[in-house]
Amino acid sequence: MESKAKFTWEIETTHPEKYKDLIEGLSGITDPELGYSVIELGLVREIKLNEEGAYVRMLLTTPFCPYGPAMLEDTRKKVEEILGVPTKIEFGVEQWTPDMMEDDLLDPKWGLLF
Repeated sequence: MESKAKFTWEIETTHPEKYKDLIEGLSGITDPELGYSVIELGLVREIKLNEEGAYVRMLLTTPFCPYGPAMLEDTRKKVEEILGVPTKIEFGVEQWTPDMMEDDLLDPKWGLLF
């Protein structure tokens, strides 16, 4: 799956050979209420890799998302599995908005957030 995200993760430039695997792996983690992946929704805001391990910054669609803790942990585990290094995840403070989604999902007929 090719991402059409409007942002760039640091790992895309520092370790481009890992980028496609991350997109594919994280595309399997979905928001149970919306039915879209964390990639489609643009929730994974940063992935960095250094000698200490990996760092992920992620948002949730709402601050009190009941599935948030599980989605954060599933994302952390998937990145750790793909990269094979200890991975830390941080809940980002930036507020999620529908314009963070992939362009082809911004269909007014979707209706859930508009």
